[in-house]
Amino acid sequence: MMDSTLEKKELVSFAERVKAEAKNLSFYYGSKQALKNVNLQFIEKKITAIIGPSGCGKSTLLRCMNRIHDLYPGIRYEGEIIMYPSGINIVSPKVDPLEMRMRVGMVFQKPTVFPKSIFENVAFGLKLQGEKNKQVIEERVEKALRMAFLWDEVKDRLKKPALDLSGGQQQRLCIARVLATTPEILLFDEPTSALDPLATARIEELIVELKEKITIVIVTHNMQQAARISDYTAFMYLGELIECDKTIKIFQNPSEKLTEDYITGNFG
Repeated sequence: MMDSTLEKKELVSFAERVKAEAKNLSFYYGSKQALKNVNLQFIEKKITAIIGPSGCGKSTLLRCMNRIHDLYPGIRYEGEIIMYPSGINIVSPKVDPLEMRMRVGMVFQKPTVFPKSIFENVAFGLKLQGEKNKQVIEERVEKALRMAFLWDEVKDRLKKPALDLSGGQQQRLCIARVLATTPEILLFDEPTSALDPLATARIEELIVELKEKITIVIVTHNMQQAARISDYTAFMYLGELIECDKTIKIFQNPSEKLTEDYITGNFG
């Protein structure tokens, strides 16, 4: 008789392709352990939401995936994050962190626009990659702005300062800047927490549209947002992954009591 756990895992693998997978991942800030033996799959061209109370390791996991932690001293990874189909271990010391930040793009809580023109903001990553062909840069900037639902709003003022844009437009500009480098995975860390409801709705619409082309992982404190836009939801607590399943199951019939308590507002 086939082991039920193995059967379930194989069904997931055959039904939907895994784009990345954390395997026994632990992470340390100095002597403090922030992630504890996390095992989690991210399904290709789906949205995975990561929820949990403040300090549970959500953003830490996200930052492991594009090696932002490497900008600071005293950090340490254990385990792996494998990206498929290449099989590359994102957190291997042999892998260039800058390369990973291009392949696994990240959008932060507050828009991080540069004090440059709208065009130069989007072209920034392309030039960092070494692209020098002006026509190629122009084409990819336009494509990225279109993908970020921003082209029609800025096409006549590409040379104007990006800081003149509204908060919601700045966040979409940051998304366009990441998309210009054609990442394989796109990470969002509380991307709408600083935005008004209208801008939030635009960003959510954009994220859902983008999953047709790219694998997305979003960290959010907003459980309604996770329920609205994600295909899978992972619940974390005190640096550990408690469970991950299809979003509808997590919110309607979670397997773990701790997950149910968090979703129903009994703590957190």
